[in-house]
Amino acid sequence: MALGAVLLSTGCVTLAPRQGGCTTEAVDTPADEMASAGPLPQGPPSCGGQAVPPGWPDDSSHDSEALLAPFLSCTSPAEYVALQARVDMPRLVESLTDWDAVRLGSLGPVREDAAGLLNRKRLAFMLHATDTYGVPHAEVFVRFLLDSAHDDELRELLFWLARDKRLESTMGRMPRARAELEARGLKLSARPDRDFQPGDVLRGAGRAASDLLTHEQEKNAWYTHYARQRGQLPSPYQQDLEEVDREAAKQHYSAGNVVLGSVDHLTFGVPLGFYYLGAGTGHGLSSLSRGEYEQAVRELTPLVLLATLYAGGKGVRTIYEARGAGTGFQGGLTTVRARMGVLAERTRQLQARLGTGVEGLRELARYIQARREAGRFVAVGGMDAALALYEARGNVARARPLMSKARLGATGASPVRQGTLASLVDEGVGHTREVVEAKLAAVELEATGPRLPTDTRVLKQHRPALDAPPPEARGNPRWREYVAYYERRLGEVEQGKASTGPLKWEGYEQLRGWFARGLAFERDMVKLLREDAAKPRAERRFLGDFDRPRIETQVGVRKPDSGLRYTDVLVIEEGALGEGPRRVETFSFKSRNLALLEEGPLTRQVIEDAKEALRKYGGRLDIRRGSLQRPVGAAGEVPVQRARLVYEGGELKPTKVDHLDAVVAAAEEAVPGVEVLFQ
Repeated sequence: MALGAVLLSTGCVTLAPRQGGCTTEAVDTPADEMASAGPLPQGPPSCGGQAVPPGWPDDSSHDSEALLAPFLSCTSPAEYVALQARVDMPRLVESLTDWDAVRLGSLGPVREDAAGLLNRKRLAFMLHATDTYGVPHAEVFVRFLLDSAHDDELRELLFWLARDKRLESTMGRMPRARAELEARGLKLSARPDRDFQPGDVLRGAGRAASDLLTHEQEKNAWYTHYARQRGQLPSPYQQDLEEVDREAAKQHYSAGNVVLGSVDHLTFGVPLGFYYLGAGTGHGLSSLSRGEYEQAVRELTPLVLLATLYAGGKGVRTIYEARGAGTGFQGGLTTVRARMGVLAERTRQLQARLGTGVEGLRELARYIQARREAGRFVAVGGMDAALALYEARGNVARARPLMSKARLGATGASPVRQGTLASLVDEGVGHTREVVEAKLAAVELEATGPRLPTDTRVLKQHRPALDAPPPEARGNPRWREYVAYYERRLGEVEQGKASTGPLKWEGYEQLRGWFARGLAFERDMVKLLREDAAKPRAERRFLGDFDRPRIETQVGVRKPDSGLRYTDVLVIEEGALGEGPRRVETFSFKSRNLALLEEGPLTRQVIEDAKEALRKYGGRLDIRRGSLQRPVGAAGEVPVQRARLVYEGGELKPTKVDHLDAVVAAAEEAVPGVEVLFQ
């Protein structure tokens, strides 16, 4: 009640015309922003093992708490995202009060078609809290909002505030919130308020008049409303509000003298951790969670906790299945300890899979923090998606095709250090360590990235140190690999065995990223060809010219002009022999970004690639694998009836060419014996 007395005596609380929280008008979402949720899960909707109430969501009831409740029972971001696929999210978010929308957003990424509406409700709450509760109290609520939003969402909020000339009057007066934004690279100076307009005077006068006309009864109503919202904050933020209350009682909201310190360690993800650790343990948990939390974060920093919660996926739900094992204080304490113990173990597993230390986990968490799309990608895909996102340096578009590579157990291989050469080994498709190293060596020799000269004095001067990576390589599991590569090339230069110097770090990192992507595409194509071979001949897409195709991967072949190479795929006819030799075809897979090429440059590139495929894998080949000598006949050169050049599609596919078939036809005419395909 002390806070109530302060609020009423200072006249800082104003009453808006709505009860139950602020609301905003619906906003139209462009059709191209609608998220494709895919097929709905089967069975009744549930979260955290609890079925949603019958008839949920019932927006006609105007009960915002009831609409939000099932989401609060979720025990992981993955469950939270999955539940969204079962409802009309734009309609549900529109039916929430602004504050409950903020709480919804603190649980994880909201579906794309509702994200814009959620952000507008966040904006409305921020303005309402600042005008109603006063800047010091509002700052704590705003920091909770900021901590639980992605960087791309915050940029939009700051833009809207500046456009409405409210940035300086809100965020500009909140030093702690402003400092946290700047730590994330979001400076208010980058988006200043718009210039003054005459309407700004009227708007300010209206707020002042509202303050003067607010009745005592309405102030009491708003205190009740404030107290409810305060009680729904995670405990560390409540502690900060207590500190604000003490300062406010002494100095009447002198913002310059307010000292807040109890949530110094918090960043995005702690609201997530609070909800997901506490779900199902009862309301008594809020009185103890902060102490347990601060003990836990000594091992799991907030950013590390964020990465683990997301990468844990649905597995976080299994942290504490025995909900009925205890209730009240002791039951809640047991649950938090049990869940935190499993999260610690998940952190160690993720760290081992990344092949890096805590810095790597923090880097992964920053990728999740930066974009809502990345958060959703990892929430849905779990650890596999987290590994792929880390490998792609936070680029979701690049991470998607790496998902198959991230699933390291798919071929029965043991988990290995993600991001290293060992992580690319997959013997199921012929990617042995020797083959991977040979392929990388061949690609490195042809790389056009920036290199150091073949001058041993210069090379020794720029010699990289394993324990002193440059800022852009810190936490990168490939730095160790790069140092070994550099030392190996330096030795070759000293012995006169190398004609080129080593690639610089940025060139090597780019090369390795594309190399990993190429191997992932190759794996997908091998699987596709094996599935194609298993179909009846008339139904095959690729192998219709074979009776019984035998698919071999990474076969060593030699030609006088290209030396020893490894075919991505070699297909041999195992059916009955006709009058001629057995049919042999080769496949070469390319992950090349052709999206922005016009028709002329694209045609030239495809012709160049087709010539390379013919030169290396077409014509007549000396197959070096002993087990294939008998199927193809006597040792020596065998004719290849057709070489297939297959490009990775998706985002890499040409977008500026109206008639791709014409480009393909031109390449096949220029290079007979090669067929060009876009997957």
